[in-house]
Amino acid sequence: MRTLFIGDIFGRPGRTIVRDRLKELVREHRVDLVLANGENAAAGFGITPALAEDLFDLGIDVLTTGNHVWDKREIVGYFESVDGNAHGPARRVLRPANYAQDLPGRGLYEGRKKDVPYAVINLQGRIFMAANDDPFRTADRLLNQLKPKVIFVDIHAEATSEKIALGWYLDGRVTAVLGTHTHVPTADERVLPKGTAYITDVGMTGPYESVIGVNKEQIIGRFLSNMPVRFEPATGDVRLSAVVIESDDTTGHACSIQRIMLS
Repeated sequence: MRTLFIGDIFGRPGRTIVRDRLKELVREHRVDLVLANGENAAAGFGITPALAEDLFDLGIDVLTTGNHVWDKREIVGYFESVDGNAHGPARRVLRPANYAQDLPGRGLYEGRKKDVPYAVINLQGRIFMAANDDPFRTADRLLNQLKPKVIFVDIHAEATSEKIALGWYLDGRVTAVLGTHTHVPTADERVLPKGTAYITDVGMTGPYESVIGVNKEQIIGRFLSNMPVRFEPATGDVRLSAVVIESDDTTGHACSIQRIMLS
């Protein structure tokens, strides 16, 4: 199995470069499964049902999210439509599994690709972020109920230490631990000793002539004045950040991880 994971898709620029380059990436890297973090797809803040289904139409199989998941209220009703339709589009949009269990949506998806069962787990960190349940113990709970060997974990977190610790904690138990949220790609991709592919942050798919996706003049002004401003997505220097993971279908262990950045 060869899996492409696309980092945080930011606004229209991010969606556009996915539309323009995804087919080429899938063909060039012989990709079987496409995953992406889509929590910033709607003008940089949140995701709507319509945008989620547009991204599915482009060839993405599962979308993960994070702390901006509730920014567009329409997503709540979308999540509430999940029950009774285990493989419908709404079921393939995840929110962090370590949020309160009675909230709409789910943090785990199980599917099958190339006749290989796989699972995707969405977690959120706790350091410098809103309070939520322990992602380490949540991962334990979910892994105890899973049958697939090929398992991908999106850890949406601020602190590099928390992401790295989770990578070591899950080494050998999941196929990949993939960091998102900071919008800055890191150069530490590797396969850990027990067979788990790891990267601290996949990076943003969106405009890099910006401050993590937002118009740079607005952010600089905010730092200078400390006054609230309405953030708008930037448009310049759009790039697609992703990784390709090759894994063993039987053991679920990763064979390799390759970092990709396209302009």
